[in-house]
Amino acid sequence: MGNRAGRTDFEWVYTDQPHTQRRKEMLAKYPAIKALMRPDPRLKWAVLGLVLAQLLACRLAQGLAWRWLLFWAYAFGGCVNHSLTLAIHDISHNAAFGSGRAAHNRWLAVFANLPVGVPYAASFKKYHVDHHRYLGGHGLDVDVPTRLEGWLFCTPARKLLWLALQPFFYSLRPLCVHPKAVTRMEVLNALVQLAADAAIFALWGLKPVAYLLASSLLGLGLHPISGHFVAEHYMFLKGHETYSYYGPLNWITFNVGYHVEHHDFPSIPGCNLPLVRGPGAGPHPGSLGLADGPLAAGWSQGGGRGPTG
Repeated sequence: MGNRAGRTDFEWVYTDQPHTQRRKEMLAKYPAIKALMRPDPRLKWAVLGLVLAQLLACRLAQGLAWRWLLFWAYAFGGCVNHSLTLAIHDISHNAAFGSGRAAHNRWLAVFANLPVGVPYAASFKKYHVDHHRYLGGHGLDVDVPTRLEGWLFCTPARKLLWLALQPFFYSLRPLCVHPKAVTRMEVLNALVQLAADAAIFALWGLKPVAYLLASSLLGLGLHPISGHFVAEHYMFLKGHETYSYYGPLNWITFNVGYHVEHHDFPSIPGCNLPLVRGPGAGPHPGSLGLADGPLAAGWSQGGGRGPTG
């Protein structure tokens, strides 16, 4: 477990990310795809249901012993909070109300953020635009691990630790790699989040707040759903930097597994991405479906068979 494993450097290429050109070519060949670029009317209701489920769980967490609180934070709360972060991802593309009502999308994202426990939604949107525009770009795409991460987490045991600490790296990396000025929406997001946390603490005490924070830390760390962090863009095959997964975890992750499709058409909401591929069809053109799924991808990274960056 202490031997170095995986790559010793990033894969450096000097061409533009492929999805912009693919989008042009596919829209020219299949113009009907444009009809899928419409808001998802069910997204806001899914968010409401998930937020209410976590509020109910907070109420029940008051009487739990700490060990059971952590168990349910991992087994239930982690799934719900991870799903909410992926709802925020979809909303960042204006998938709930359309680009004509951007403010509605932003405030829905702030509402979806409430059970996460820390302000996240506004900052995510600010950096996620760069992830699509400069996919894999050094110093621009903050989803790419830093050289320090690649150097430090170079053995199977350390990679496992890196996966467990993924929420910290994901949230702190932008501040180191590509810091940006704080926006008004980020300040409002933080104020709303602090008010919600304070209200939960005043109503039900410390344990519900701890439950929400543990749900986020555990659900976004070493958790089966978190395999998509590795499965989406780590180079499993040379020359391919985006991958799709078509398994059942898409049911609770707003189809984030359809990731090649998502990068080809970011304005298509998650609910419509399977239609890009087509019912009963094979993989989307150019995609490399990970048959073993994101959980196996995370294990591959932890075991040293995947790349470090």
